[in-house]
Amino acid sequence: MTTPESRAAHTLDWKTRLSIALGWMVFRVLGLTWRSTVHGREAIWPRRDGQTACVYTLWHGQMLPVLWSHHVRTGVLVSEHRDGEIITRILEKFGMFGVRGSSSRGGTRALLEAVQVVKQGTDMAFTPDGPRGPRHSFAPGALILAHRAQVPVVTITAHVDRKWQLRSWDAFEIPKPFARITVVYGAPRYLTDADVREAAARTEEFAAHMAADQAQAAALASPPRNGSVGAS
Repeated sequence: MTTPESRAAHTLDWKTRLSIALGWMVFRVLGLTWRSTVHGREAIWPRRDGQTACVYTLWHGQMLPVLWSHHVRTGVLVSEHRDGEIITRILEKFGMFGVRGSSSRGGTRALLEAVQVVKQGTDMAFTPDGPRGPRHSFAPGALILAHRAQVPVVTITAHVDRKWQLRSWDAFEIPKPFARITVVYGAPRYLTDADVREAAARTEEFAAHMAADQAQAAALASPPRNGSVGAS
């Protein structure tokens, strides 16, 4: 099967590809100074007997700190617009791959492809507020996929203590040198609703889960009162 990332590669000019390569080199050097602490991933990885793949949700603006700390090959739903092509190439640098489409364009085809990815045992990730926002809104695509593939939804949120925040709709976060990144994986949640419409209607519930996990990440990032700090 022709992969979405290989199709995207042929549509980017050499200047864009060079910019991606140079940008990745900068992030690699910058990333060597970051300290990541991950909480909750042991519930889903490494996989145990009988465990299925899962569908991750993460905010669009936190893609960099989350994916940097993720270390698990994952398909990511990305836009069919040119920005999505750039993101797809960047995902390859993280050892991941893109499935092209969104809730507003190419969504049906992308969802069908994502179902196949998950059923073959590979995780999928969605940015439910992408590709154009509003920031921290929750589109139902991840819930529809999880319900159809009968796999759990796992939320991922991050707290970065020192960061640059772009003036974009998603307030995209770039950790500064020597930043501490705290990542929280939520508990796996199965959608046992009678039909997909009921599952898709639970967007506010899952947005609330992500808000709670975000608060937990911020709390975990706060240094203990005795001043000791742990990292993994």
